[in-house]
Amino acid sequence: MPRKKQFEIDDALTKAMREFWGRGYHPTSMQDLVDCMGIGRGSIYDTFGSKRGLFLRTLDHYLKIYLATFQETLAKSTSPADSIMNVFEGAIAALVVEGSRDGCFIINTAVELAAHDDEVAEVVTAMFRQTEQAFRALIEQGQEEGEVPRTVDSVLTARSLLSLYIGLRILTRSNPDVSVLQAIKNQAGDLIS
Repeated sequence: MPRKKQFEIDDALTKAMREFWGRGYHPTSMQDLVDCMGIGRGSIYDTFGSKRGLFLRTLDHYLKIYLATFQETLAKSTSPADSIMNVFEGAIAALVVEGSRDGCFIINTAVELAAHDDEVAEVVTAMFRQTEQAFRALIEQGQEEGEVPRTVDSVLTARSLLSLYIGLRILTRSNPDVSVLQAIKNQAGDLIS
């Protein structure tokens, strides 16, 4: 008779995700994961197969959380342009209000692993694509509502917004100068006005 798991998988994934997020994949040891998750090494291997298997599951777990949070941020405003700006303001607020210099788990992963791991690159690319598509949809909605000029190219501008957002999130880790972050946010606003 198989033993019943003595832990909640989502809770374990959240703990592991935070550990990988704060340290990175390579610096996080199995002992770090055992300690932060509060479960035995054998249970980790039985459930997730390997450190890499656990890491991939934490990426999927993060994507669910990120997409829900991203949609919640977009829904805070009835204005498409304000929705876009809320994304940038939220990233700045994470630093200013919460003091978090963790950045974005997916962006951190892109910098650390995507160039060397095709499976990770696919996950990262999918998240970037979804974010770009959300920006594009908001630009087009703003154009329909007369809030964003029709002269704004929705595809190129969505890609530019994504690039600014990625840059902002990286800077929150390495150079948390709020005036620089605000300048990036302002540039995003200029693209859609």
